[in-house]
Amino acid sequence: MADREGEALRAYHRHTVHSERRLRTNRHFLDFANQPLPFKIYSDLEAIPLPRLRPPLEMPALHAIAASAEPAESDAAPVEPPDLTALSRVLYFSAGITKARRFPGGEVSFRAHPNTGALYHVDLYVVCRELPGLAAGVYHFGPHDFALRRLREGDQRARLVEASGGDPALARAPLLLVSASTYWRNAWKYQARAYRHCFWDSGALHANLLAVAATQRLDPRVNLGFADAPVEKLLGLDPAREGVLSLVGLGDDRDPPPKAPPAPELQLATEPLSDREVDHPEIRAAHAASTLESGAAAAAWRAVRVERVQPAAHGPVLGLRPRADEELPSESLESVIQRRGSTRAFDPKRSLSAAELATALERSTRGAPLDFLHRTVPTLLDLYLIVHHVEGIPAGSYYYRREERALEPLRTGNFRREAGRLGLFQELPADAAVDVYCLADLDAVLDGLGNRGYRAAQFEGGLVGGRLYLCAYAQRFGATGLTFLDDEVTDFFSPHAAGKSVMFLVALGRSLRRPEAA
Repeated sequence: MADREGEALRAYHRHTVHSERRLRTNRHFLDFANQPLPFKIYSDLEAIPLPRLRPPLEMPALHAIAASAEPAESDAAPVEPPDLTALSRVLYFSAGITKARRFPGGEVSFRAHPNTGALYHVDLYVVCRELPGLAAGVYHFGPHDFALRRLREGDQRARLVEASGGDPALARAPLLLVSASTYWRNAWKYQARAYRHCFWDSGALHANLLAVAATQRLDPRVNLGFADAPVEKLLGLDPAREGVLSLVGLGDDRDPPPKAPPAPELQLATEPLSDREVDHPEIRAAHAASTLESGAAAAAWRAVRVERVQPAAHGPVLGLRPRADEELPSESLESVIQRRGSTRAFDPKRSLSAAELATALERSTRGAPLDFLHRTVPTLLDLYLIVHHVEGIPAGSYYYRREERALEPLRTGNFRREAGRLGLFQELPADAAVDVYCLADLDAVLDGLGNRGYRAAQFEGGLVGGRLYLCAYAQRFGATGLTFLDDEVTDFFSPHAAGKSVMFLVALGRSLRRPEAA
C-alpha cells in the first residue's frame, strides 16, 4: 500500500468512537415507523423445510466450548459428511429463533446468539456438495420459517476455495457456511458504528456455531481471508447494502471439490426491509477498504504473523483456579443456548465466586480455529477487568494474564461509578459483579494485517464475548454485552493499556430477576 498499512480503518475507528460529547450532540433518533425487518426474505423462492432436532445432543456446554478451541488433528480419521439434520442443528443453535417475547410495540423473536439491539443483521448461507438429504447447491437460511432456499444448483465450493487462495481448511470441507450482514438492519439504530457490529455479532454467532459443530465432530474452521467480490457474486449480494463477513468449513472430505459449474449473475427479489433505507457511506467505505482483491492476496494475508508479546508483570499476580472438569455443570450446550439471554438487571449485592470467574475466563480464551491466529499468536486480544464483587478477589482493575491464568492488579478500589460511565452511563456495568473488556493493540494489528486486520480484531472480540455469555449461563449466572466510551476505557486501564482500543465489553453477575430476560 502507498500509505501506512490500515490507515483507512484507523480513520473509520476514530470516526465511530463514542464520547460523551458526541453522544450528547448526536441528533439521531429511532424512527420506529421505519424500523427494518430483522430477516432477509426472498419473495419467489420455494422453502425447503429443515428437520426437527431430535434427539438432542448431551455434551455439556463448557466441554463443548473447550472442544471448539482447536481444529481436529490432521491425522484424525475422517467422519461421515454432515447430513441435513446435522446442518439443521448447527443453523438453529447458531442463528435460529429460540424464543419470542411480546412488548408494547409488538413481538420480538430472539435468536440463539446475542446481537446488538436484537436487530439480527447477520445471515447464514450454505454452500455444499451433495449431502444426505440435501442436493448440492448454494442456499440461504431463513430463521423466520426455519427453512433453506436454494439460490444456485450444483457444487460451487471450488469458488470459495479459490477466493480463499486455496485455504486447505476449506478445500477439504464438504459443507461451507458463509455469513454476511445487511447493514441497514443494524445501522437503523447504530448508524456508522454498525460496521463494528458486523463483526461483534458474527463473532458471537460463531461462538455458538463452533461449539455446536464441535459436538458433532464437524471440525469447524473459520476463514476471514478471502477475496470478497467473487463470494458476494456467488451469493447474489448487493455490495452497496451487504457485505460478506466469514467463511466456515465443516466436515472433512480429504478431497478437493470439483470444478464449479457456471455461476451467472443472480437476480433474486427480496422483500423491502422498510419504507426507506438510510445510507451510511462510512460503512461501505470501511468494507471496501478492507476487501481483498484476489485469492493470492488472501493467501498472502493469511501468512502474516502479528507480533504480540505479553509484558512482564509489574508485581505479584493473583492466580486463578478454574473449576476442574469433574466439577463443571453437566447442562448440555443446546439447553444453555436455548436458555441464554441478555441480563437486564444485575444484583450488586450478590457475588460471583473466583472459580466461576476463572472458569469463564479460561474457557472463553482457549483459542479458536481462526485463520488469522497461529500457535505463535493465539490471540489478538488483551482482557482487562473491573472487579466489583467476586469472592476472594479485591475490588479493583486487573489485567488477565492468559498464559498464566492469573490476574495482574492495576488499581484497587470501588469503581462501580466509573464502570457505569464507561458503559455509556448505564446501571448494568455498575451493578455487575465484574466487567470484562476485550482490548487490542489496533496499531500493531493494522500494521501487520492491513485494513483487513480490523475485521479480525473485532471478530475475535465478538467471539470471546459470545463464549463469555455461554460460560456464564452454563454456570447459572448472567451476562450482557454493552457498548462503551472508547477512549475513556483505554485511559481508565492506562498506563498498562496505553495505545490499545476496545473491541468488546461483557458484564457478568447475578441477575436481579428470575428468569433472566432475553
